[in-house]
Amino acid sequence: MNLKDFIRSIQDYPKKGILFRDITTLIKDKDAFAEAISQIVERSKKYDFDKIAAIESRGFVFASAVSFILKKPFIMLRKKNKLPAEVHSVDFELEYGTATIEVHKDSFEKNDNVLIIDDLIATGGTAEAAAKLIKMSDANVAAFIFVINLFDLDGCKKLEDKGFKVENLIEFPGH
Repeated sequence: MNLKDFIRSIQDYPKKGILFRDITTLIKDKDAFAEAISQIVERSKKYDFDKIAAIESRGFVFASAVSFILKKPFIMLRKKNKLPAEVHSVDFELEYGTATIEVHKDSFEKNDNVLIIDDLIATGGTAEAAAKLIKMSDANVAAFIFVINLFDLDGCKKLEDKGFKVENLIEFPGH
């Protein structure tokens, strides 16, 4: 099954000049979604990790299913002001603005190894912010797994240059 066949591309969303890669068409197909989850589970087996973290919101869809299958705790990295307890926060740049992500301070134990899952990597700003949150929590990033890599925007390369292990299921150009 070619997962690329299940990704819809939308021009000028969320703003002019952005070519949005939409995973809703993948997750609404039961076979494609099952295949994506199976591939993430298989790729995750090469890493030693204690917990799975995902970036709001589309990363939650994939990570929660993987967490259930692997019987690993699932930690949500959320947008600003969405978590009720004490948090670590990181501000970062997006390709079309700025944002903040947060995690509860009690989400990780010291030296936990964390697998981070998200639907897509573009410039890598969100993923780098996620890694900073993990580090602020005295935990370690075991690896990143993305469903889609927008390869010409160099996000995976930026993470690899910082020493992170990175996997993706499919690739598209970002433009």
